[in-house]
Amino acid sequence: MAYDDNNIFARILRGELPSHRVYEDDQTVAFMDVMPQATGHTLVLPKAPSRNLLDADPAVFASLLSTVQKVARAAKQAFNADGVVVSQFNEAAAGQTVYHLHVHIIPRFEGVPLKPHTGEMEKPEILAANAEKIRAALQG
Repeated sequence: MAYDDNNIFARILRGELPSHRVYEDDQTVAFMDVMPQATGHTLVLPKAPSRNLLDADPAVFASLLSTVQKVARAAKQAFNADGVVVSQFNEAAAGQTVYHLHVHIIPRFEGVPLKPHTGEMEKPEILAANAEKIRAALQG
């Protein structure tokens, strides 16, 4: 299938839809997931268009994973998490719902289960506060 440049993440990258960004460089962007499975759930995307890992230009992987590591470290620190899940889905059968390559960073806490990815959106003020915590950790 061809890349759809009207997918929600492409629209966020173009500034057509709002997001709570925590990090951006020339090749990648990271912002809060609006339907978080845990406090601090963040998404990292390459700016280059690709549906997923299967069709992406391999040249994007170095910058993408570098940003994933940077944001994962900051999210773990910002929320004093016990660990961090890093996941990435390819095609509907694997759980992909937005067809722009993206990586989930989810801070994890001992004994606290993940919330389902149900479609219930987090309050904007909570997303903004969580984004600020990650940005502060990235500065430190």
